[in-house]
Amino acid sequence: MSLIISNIALHFLSKKEETGEVILRLGPENISASSKIESFVDALHKIYNSKGSKAYGHFSSMPAEGEKARFVDIMESYLGDAQSFYQFSNQAVNLLKNELEKYDLAETGYLIICHYEYMGGRYLLAAIIPISEHYSVDGELNISADQHLDTNKLQLAARIDLFDYQDNAEGNRYISFIKGRAGRKVSDFFLDFLSCEEGLNSKEQTQTLVQAVEDYVSVNQFDANEKQQTRKELLSYCKEQKESAQDVSLQELGSVIKTEESGKDFYKFCQEQSYPIEESFPHDQAVVNKVTKYAGYGNGISLSFERSHFGQDVVYNQANESITIFKVPPNLKAQLLDLLENNAKQSQQQAIASNANNETPDAEF
Repeated sequence: MSLIISNIALHFLSKKEETGEVILRLGPENISASSKIESFVDALHKIYNSKGSKAYGHFSSMPAEGEKARFVDIMESYLGDAQSFYQFSNQAVNLLKNELEKYDLAETGYLIICHYEYMGGRYLLAAIIPISEHYSVDGELNISADQHLDTNKLQLAARIDLFDYQDNAEGNRYISFIKGRAGRKVSDFFLDFLSCEEGLNSKEQTQTLVQAVEDYVSVNQFDANEKQQTRKELLSYCKEQKESAQDVSLQELGSVIKTEESGKDFYKFCQEQSYPIEESFPHDQAVVNKVTKYAGYGNGISLSFERSHFGQDVVYNQANESITIFKVPPNLKAQLLDLLENNAKQSQQQAIASNANNETPDAEF
């Protein structure tokens, strides 16, 4: 396992429904990095990486209110060996408690703060992991309930790239965080706890990248197959970067996407066109996934097809908002033929039944 844990802390937060008071229970001072703990953090790391709805930011330059220390201040104190990790985690969870008390939110769960290294990177992860109940049955068929950490429901989490922060404290993307789907207020209190401000917009950067690729294949007059192949190369490269939690690099992508005829690779093209795009950046995979396919769902209809089929095997009529599909996929064709056959049988049976009812003589009394 390539993940190395330096320190980890676990604290529990709950909120009384009647009074709104936040109850804090501090965890043990020393948690040894056993194989189970390492496996847990490794799984948490992978779950966090797999989250597509992440945004990027930096610590706010605004001073703290009164004499209160900010998250970055206590983190610096820990990194500078002025205090222990446990002292730092205690101060951090109290900052979170104070923020949670300001909001009418029933967020409860375990705050995990972990300082670890992975694949040459050094990170500080802070996450609130919710609790879910599960049930079990013993040999006597007795049902019992218990609680577990539900990492699959992870929504409140942020990770600081410590190398990036220490090398470029003025940067705008050394903090990544999950953009909450349950409404801005939920994620707001977590960002306030970290004193974090949004910075780099990965979605906009990725949209610019996709547009640059489309401009590149058009300028170089790629045919339909070459365009689709280039889009697939972009998609494949971005997927590999996402799986390894690495940024997209324009220079690396330039060695993947290029034309032998012109000798001009994609990286040089981007430099010449002066796109508003970083040399490297964490991308939004959901945006890239759309470059090779069109897809949509609504009113019980789901449709997706490769971009190269548009205008040929799939034709859209804008006037009457209809789509005509040529070369129907064999498995779909078989289902449609079965459906037509069954409908024909049902119509035949209904016709026979109707004729039989019409021919029945009136009963005599």
